[in-house]
Amino acid sequence: MSFDLDAWLASAPPSPPIVQAGAGVLRRGALEVGHHLLGTPALARLVEIMVEAMRAAPGVGLAAPQIGVPFRVFVAEDDAPRMAQQSAEARALRQRVSLPLTVVVNPRVVPTTGDEATFYEGCLSVRGYGALVPRAAAVAVTGVDIHGSPVGFEVRGWPARIMQHEMDHLNGTLYVDRMIARSLAGEQELPRLAALPVAEVLGELVSQRGHA
Repeated sequence: MSFDLDAWLASAPPSPPIVQAGAGVLRRGALEVGHHLLGTPALARLVEIMVEAMRAAPGVGLAAPQIGVPFRVFVAEDDAPRMAQQSAEARALRQRVSLPLTVVVNPRVVPTTGDEATFYEGCLSVRGYGALVPRAAAVAVTGVDIHGSPVGFEVRGWPARIMQHEMDHLNGTLYVDRMIARSLAGEQELPRLAALPVAEVLGELVSQRGHA
C-alpha cells in the first residue's frame, strides 16, 4: 500500500471534510511517514491543513486519516477557550490542563502507569455521540517532528487521553471500540451525563437492565 501525498494535496479542497465512521481509511492501520517526506513542503502543508481542520471543527486533536490521508501523523491542542467550556471543578477532576499545539509524526504512545481514568469522550469522526471510555492515566509519547527531529514527552490526565485517542486513529481504532457500550449518549443527553460523576452514569445507564 502506498499513498501519493503530492497528488492528494494537488486535488484536495482547501478545507477537506473530516471523514466519518464507516470510511475504510479510519479502519486501517496508517502508513509510516517515510524519510523522503520528512522536512518537505508537502508534509508541512499536510500538518497545516490538519491544524486548520482541528481548530475549525473545533476539536482538541486530529489524526491524518480523519481527513483521508493514511499517514501516521497527529496534531493536538487544548487551549483556554476550549477549556473554558467546562467548569473549574470539571477541569480539575479530569486533570484537564493547557496543551500547546503538538505535532507528532510516526508516534508511539505507551502507558506509564497501570492507573486508569474513565470519562466521556467524543470524536470528530463520530459526530453527535459520546461515551465513557477507560484510558491510561499517564502516557509517554515519542516520535519525530515534521523535520525528523526526535520528539518525546510525558503527559497525564486529559492530555494523556487526547494522545491515546489520536494514536488509536492511526491503528484503525475508534473510541466506540473501547467504550462502555451502555454509556453511549446522543448530543441531547451528552452534556448532562458528562457533567455527572462517573459512578452516577454507571448506575443510571450501565447497571440497570430493562424488562421485556
